[in-house]
Amino acid sequence: MFEGQPKGLYALALANTGERFGYYTMLAVFALFLRANFGLTAGAAGAIYSSFLMLVYFLPLFGGMMADKFGFGKMVTIGIIIMFCGYLLLSVPLGGNVLALVVMILALLLIGIGTGLFKGNLQVMVGDLYNEAQYTDKRDSGFSIFYMAINIGALFAPTAAVKIMEWAQTSMGVSENDSYHFAFAVACASLILSIAIYYLTRATFRHVEGGKQAAGAKKAADAGEELSPEDTKARIVALCLVFAVVIFFWMAFHQNGLTLTYFANEFTVKSVEGANCMAFDVFNLVAVIIIVYSLFSLVQGKTSKSKGIAGVLLALCLCFLYWKYTQVSDSIDISAPIFQQFNPFYVVALTPVSLAIFGALARKDKEPSAPRKIAYGMLVAALGFGVMAFGSFSLPSPDAQAAAGENGVFVSQYWLISTYLVLTFAELLLSPMGISFVSKVAPPKYKGMMMGGWFVATALGNFLVSVGGFLWGGLPLWVVWTVFIVLCLLSALFMFAMMKRLEKVA
Repeated sequence: MFEGQPKGLYALALANTGERFGYYTMLAVFALFLRANFGLTAGAAGAIYSSFLMLVYFLPLFGGMMADKFGFGKMVTIGIIIMFCGYLLLSVPLGGNVLALVVMILALLLIGIGTGLFKGNLQVMVGDLYNEAQYTDKRDSGFSIFYMAINIGALFAPTAAVKIMEWAQTSMGVSENDSYHFAFAVACASLILSIAIYYLTRATFRHVEGGKQAAGAKKAADAGEELSPEDTKARIVALCLVFAVVIFFWMAFHQNGLTLTYFANEFTVKSVEGANCMAFDVFNLVAVIIIVYSLFSLVQGKTSKSKGIAGVLLALCLCFLYWKYTQVSDSIDISAPIFQQFNPFYVVALTPVSLAIFGALARKDKEPSAPRKIAYGMLVAALGFGVMAFGSFSLPSPDAQAAAGENGVFVSQYWLISTYLVLTFAELLLSPMGISFVSKVAPPKYKGMMMGGWFVATALGNFLVSVGGFLWGGLPLWVVWTVFIVLCLLSALFMFAMMKRLEKVA
């Protein structure tokens, strides 16, 4: 899995991990912050939340265009600086007045602009690492590793947000509303770490940064890869078809920060007992991840030394989990944001499983193409919301639940945990494969712009996330989830209908 990858992959992945940790720490509590701090309705909070997500994923289009002209590395650096300023503004507690709202909107604009310069261009640099012949067949696995690194940052984010808020309230004596700003401040620190990693490891990827020092090499490479107008058009059309489909995936998937978080907050029991407590400690989840990777190393390791290290790590983690089990409290309280740790946990834990499956299929010449994986991902996403629909048949509408108060109907946490598991399988089929497909198929002259196009599709999907917020109210819950089931199924059917055209350029 990790063998034969370019060194620059790990450097760029670590730099991205730091930035994503801060972003997801902020995002874990943002929707709840909007309702608590400004007294917004579910729909209004959802509109702001989804508009911010749209901004974050729409601006990489322009960031990519600028990078095509001025260089990827320069835009990445400027993006981090602008993001830092945005998070810094967001971390200042100003209350819930008009001034606070204006400052928050300015902060969100800065974060969006900075992310637009950073996110897509960093991924283009990752893709360009695989232009060398020796790395060509490692592209898909490389992007899976890169995507896994993103989720390592996201894994710790919900716990960081919850713990820093608890610390602010107990140790600093601040109100719950002001404690949100301490969670936002974590993002500032994470960006300092991100830029430090970027420049300390720059030697491993400097050749793909673009800019003046690489302009001659880029021009020569583009000339060598020149496509006919017909081929260029065919590739762009194929990419646009994929973009159209992923709009609806992200519309559904990013309900994790909105309606799924509302569900966790309003319909899920607020405490767990006994062994169930183990699942809500992030360090236990990290131990499980290490166990998964150790088992793979024991099976796939090529030297006795690597297998020995894997065996030691496996034993230590098993002992750690047993010790943690002996320390389990009778009951612990859980908060809604903590559920967002399960998706990145599943991504990191299941990535080697996914790579092993597709690697085995590739050796038999039966691995599905990237477009086909994306179509399968849409089917699996529909199944994920099917789990939520099934678990919600006996539940009242959100309005009725709010009116009932403590007498409402509350369900097990495992409905959400199971849903996140299924949605993660969909994500692993779609997101890293989609990014890899764009980096492979995009015409050389338009790489930055086409990667930006991927993010524009993501942006439109994120804007449509607000649909879930507006549905949240008087409708039965199963109807809310069915909307996303239908959209995912229709997108999958469209993808299969276009498969021949997509696979022709893949």
